Amino acid sequence: MPLGKQTIAALSFRRIVGFACNQGFVFYLFYMGMNTSLTVPGFSFERIDLAVMLLFMVIGFGVLAGVPEPRRDFLLSRPLLIAYGILMAAASLYPFAPADALALHLGACALMGVSGSYLLTAWGRAFVTVPTRVAIPEVFLGTLVAAFACLLFSAAQTAEVMLLMRVFPVASAAWIDPFTPAEKHAFMMQGEEENRAQALSYKILCGTLCFGAAAGFMDTFATQPGGQANPTFQVGLVLLGAFLIGALTLLLSDGFGKGDTLNRPYRLAVYVMMLGILVIPTGISSLLPGEAMVVAGYLGLEAVLISLFLVMAKIAQTDGVAAFTRGFLALFAGEAIGIAFSNCATALAGGGSTPFAVVALAGALVLLSYVFLFTERDFIDLSVIVTDTDSFDAVCGTITQQFGLSKRESEILPYALRGRTAARIAEELVISKSTVDTHLRRIYGKAGVHGRQELLDLSEELRQSL
Repeated sequence: MPLGKQTIAALSFRRIVGFACNQGFVFYLFYMGMNTSLTVPGFSFERIDLAVMLLFMVIGFGVLAGVPEPRRDFLLSRPLLIAYGILMAAASLYPFAPADALALHLGACALMGVSGSYLLTAWGRAFVTVPTRVAIPEVFLGTLVAAFACLLFSAAQTAEVMLLMRVFPVASAAWIDPFTPAEKHAFMMQGEEENRAQALSYKILCGTLCFGAAAGFMDTFATQPGGQANPTFQVGLVLLGAFLIGALTLLLSDGFGKGDTLNRPYRLAVYVMMLGILVIPTGISSLLPGEAMVVAGYLGLEAVLISLFLVMAKIAQTDGVAAFTRGFLALFAGEAIGIAFSNCATALAGGGSTPFAVVALAGALVLLSYVFLFTERDFIDLSVIVTDTDSFDAVCGTITQQFGLSKRESEILPYALRGRTAARIAEELVISKSTVDTHLRRIYGKAGVHGRQELLDLSEELRQSL
């Protein structure tokens, strides 16, 4: 079966719709609500609601990154995920609170921020349990469904329809696949390969921080003081949908194994974002809203970044929590910093509208990330690393299942396929060398091979056929 058809057959309706509910609710909170400003004598802080939400998202990600694994598992347990969804749905009713209840309003934003960070992290765990070539199209498909749903809801603009959107976080929590720790292969990258993977992870995080800051600058610039959070968001949704459809065409036809597959959507998203920034000062925004283009580019870029967070988790052989907490912490911390900075710049400029210098700085950050932080070569390197990891996992799983290896034999198999000696395997698994030799002989016997080289030949044949 061709790669594209294999991927389509493996897609999960449950994960796509559940993630779409999560992303749709986030889009609603960030861009479809009303702008809340904190006004004090001589200063007005626009999008204080979004700034507080982002701040508490960062806090939530920080907590998950810092607590021991048992407590983290408890915080991400299914009953608590459902509770987070219900809390987000209840707290999102804040627009119906009295206009002067600012403290209640911001408290609801804080609650949604923490709860939203836990739901996003749980989705990271869910996607890491499936092959990258399946998880990444599901992320893009979920984002596409979310954009389409938000477009329909924003077109209706009735209280009943908007109230229905509050169900999204509950549905998102209910549709997250129950977490079952995947069997980890104890193999670790070494030497130059490990150093390269670590450098790529740092570059992803630095680029993510810059893109988040640029988006924060534009969140404030695009806001009508005291009005709609982003009045041209519907146009942005249409542009985002077109981008996602194009990206999915690549993902489902080429698969993740080719470096250009994720590289081209990344670069297209950056182009759209940069073009929007360039259009803003030209005076043609009434025909082609620059703010809408920036939002579309940023949301498309966010889908690419989520995919890169999954790649980081795959490289580190983790359950996705560490990669998602670090990645989203960088993204949302950057966005919060951008909102704060642009408000300060507005105040220093004497109030009124956000100065164009903020837009120029946003463009500079995007350009910096595009040119220096994450290059085409980086995508190709990541593609090679992840494709190798995915195929290696698939080969180990196939040999284990096809030849009925025991649990201990399946633990030793990856070491054997990576060329570890019996003495090295014994040292890493803290067992005796004679025990390792016994298990290796059993693996050879069950697989019908006569030694390590024939086992390696078998694994290569399976790799070619998968």
